[in-house]
Amino acid sequence: MGTFVPNTKEQQNEMLEEIGCSSLDDLFAHIPDAVKFKGELNLPGGMSEMEVSKAMKIIAEKNVVFDSVFRGAGAYKHYIPAIVSHVVSNETLQTAYTPYQAEISQGILQSIFEYQTMICDLTGMDVSNASVYDGGTAAGEAVAACRGRKNNKALVSATIQPSVMKVIETYCFGNGMQLEVIPEKDGVTDTEALKSLLTEDTACVLIQHPNYYGNLEPAEEIGEIAHSIKNCRYVMSVNPITLAIIKTPREYGADFAIGEGQPLGMPIAFGGPYLGFMASIDSMKRNLPGRIVGQTVDHNGKTGYVLTLQAREQHIRREKASSNICSNQALCALTVGVYLSAMGNEGLKKVAGQCYSKAHYMAQKFADIGFKLTDTEFFHEFVTESEKSSDSVLKALEERGILGGLPLDEKRILWCCTEMNSKAEIDEAIAIIREV
Repeated sequence: MGTFVPNTKEQQNEMLEEIGCSSLDDLFAHIPDAVKFKGELNLPGGMSEMEVSKAMKIIAEKNVVFDSVFRGAGAYKHYIPAIVSHVVSNETLQTAYTPYQAEISQGILQSIFEYQTMICDLTGMDVSNASVYDGGTAAGEAVAACRGRKNNKALVSATIQPSVMKVIETYCFGNGMQLEVIPEKDGVTDTEALKSLLTEDTACVLIQHPNYYGNLEPAEEIGEIAHSIKNCRYVMSVNPITLAIIKTPREYGADFAIGEGQPLGMPIAFGGPYLGFMASIDSMKRNLPGRIVGQTVDHNGKTGYVLTLQAREQHIRREKASSNICSNQALCALTVGVYLSAMGNEGLKKVAGQCYSKAHYMAQKFADIGFKLTDTEFFHEFVTESEKSSDSVLKALEERGILGGLPLDEKRILWCCTEMNSKAEIDEAIAIIREV
């Protein structure tokens, strides 16, 4: 942050003189003397650079860093090109935020506009907002955006990520929407149960594709069922990496495409910061929460960028708002934009292809040693079941420096492969599990 330096003593004195104060004590003279802190703060003395470096190293050694990771469940380890961190680490972008003063903020507004364009390209949708906090927030906001005067019920599949379900429950509790969970059957949404739950007051049907267990849902059929009810919207939560090789939400008939943007250039990083992307068909654009950056021209015919669709209830008539979220993750959105620009269409396809092929290779290896797999098509996550306890399998891997899948219960484990997992790593993991 080299250019962000504190003001000098001379500059402080000039400012004090301008407002009629002779000193800093004079500036704070209105504060009662009884509440002012006197004496020394109870803090340890300063350390030299070398001492700080050693102390940080000792603390860092307490972390367990796995070279080989076979766990996903909502947070995925992908390769991030060096250019991504190089660009977004520029000090002028570190406090990226959707600005109100468009005339002096064209650069960051353009970066958000480019991000929105890329999200629309990925999802097949017509319009995208400037992002929200994370994938869970995007799901909650999408459900709220579907609410109508006569449509107040949300149907959400049991196969979505549990933490996202909790966020949706919180949103529905807060805005008075009725939430019903669509049961699962054989690892995917039960379409017959969906038909029985669907009523005239249903506002939306939300699924995750691929779902929490990695399985591909009967997404097209679910969309047709949802749209059989007037004004019922179809919301699809998707992993953006999958969109390089499988159908887009638009092709499945979705009205909203949402999801977690973390796989697009952001490290796992102890859980954040992450990015919720949201996009919709044109007729639903006014229901999108948060901010949207638009492209226009000035009086000279030059391209310019502005905040658009901003005179909304969430700003001026909050009691009538479908959303009160006014923030976004502009720095994370910039990260996604740089990542997608660096990867390009072909690069993203190669990442998705490697994720798919390596996961299917590993699944076959599990089948070869007697593990049971669900008979459902999947992308890069899958569930295994065995007679051995999940703990014993994962402990054996951990002892060899490998983070295994996520235990779902005593016998089932959710595994994940990305382009970061080599064939040698997969073979090594399977060999260790074979011993167990």
